[in-house]
Order: sequence, then C-alpha cells, then structure tokens
Amino acid sequence: MTTYYDESLARGFATFGAIMLIINGGFHAIVGLVALVDDDFYVADREWAFDFSVTAWGWIHLIAGIILVASGFGIFSGNRLARIVGVIAVSLTALANFAWLPYQPLWSIIMILLSIPVIWSLSVHGDDVAVRQTA
Repeated sequence: MTTYYDESLARGFATFGAIMLIINGGFHAIVGLVALVDDDFYVADREWAFDFSVTAWGWIHLIAGIILVASGFGIFSGNRLARIVGVIAVSLTALANFAWLPYQPLWSIIMILLSIPVIWSLSVHGDDVAVRQTA
C-alpha cells in the first residue's frame, strides 16, 4: 500500500521530468531553427568525426526538440509511453549534444548535464516506490 507521500513524490519527479523535457525540447528547437535559418551562425573550429552540415544538424535539433516537447506534454497526461519515449529521446539528444560539441562546446556540456536529472526523474516511478513499500 502506498502512502500519499510516496505518490506525491513520484508525481513530483514526473512533473519535474516533463517540465525539463519541454524546456530542453524548446532549446533544441531554437538551436535547430537558428541552424536552418543561418548556416553561418554555427561554425566548427576544427575537424570532428561527425562532419554533418549545419543544415543537417538544424534538422536533427529541430526534430529532437519537437519529440522532447511532445513527450513532455504526454507525461502530464499520465501516458507511460510518453515517459518511455522521453527517456529514450533525452538519452539520444545527450549523445547528439556530444557530437555537437565542436559547434557549441559549453552549450553542449550544459545540455548533456541537464539530461542526467531528466533521465533519472523519468525513470523513478510511483510503482517503484510502491514496490519498496510493500517489500
């Protein structure tokens, strides 16, 4: 049997994760739009293994941003699939930000670091708290 505190805590983690997904997705969408509108805005200083064009990176960031925002709103509705998609999408965007390092190093590191608490908060679920209570 779960207590109100356990359910409230799980809802709080889900709410945090959903809000951060929406914010993170908004950031990605803005970066993607800027890359699509102005190819010269982002310039890599040196050669890198992931040598995509800025336009390709723009589409990657824009699509990732849309997926993150959509899954964030889906989590607010209590959709478990949205939570799963959110964890997968934010994990993939953390990897994409690693590949984006030559274009925006500080920004990429910040986005990778923001992904960690989002993955954690979406992975902690009320059912997990309930299992610990009854065990």
